[in-house]
Amino acid sequence: MGSLMLLFVETTRNSSACIFPVILNELSSTVETITHFPEVKDGECVFPFHYKNGTYYDCIKSKARHKWCSLNKTYAGYWKFCSAEDFANCVFPFWYRRLIYWECTDDGEAFGKKWCSLTKNFNKDQIWKYCE
Repeated sequence: MGSLMLLFVETTRNSSACIFPVILNELSSTVETITHFPEVKDGECVFPFHYKNGTYYDCIKSKARHKWCSLNKTYAGYWKFCSAEDFANCVFPFWYRRLIYWECTDDGEAFGKKWCSLTKNFNKDQIWKYCE
């Protein structure tokens, strides 16, 4: 059995890069690696974006203290913390059950709180958020 050599790149705050060789035995389990670069403060969030095994329509709080978003349709290490303007917007009109909604609704919500869909077809996608 042979070995497999992978190179991992890690960037530092001053944008310098370090390359670390890692040798894996062919029988070892697959290592999931995702490169993370420093925050891009002036970037624009892209929705939806794909990260690991999920698709996200709004900022997420995955392994971070604050919600963040990807700056690419498929996360490629470029990200930023979300500000108020970055959170996903409601999509109007949207289809819910047998009606088309042109504004936030409390239909189907147990506590009477208004919500909206983040896609045109809530029945199919079931992606939503509470309205403010």
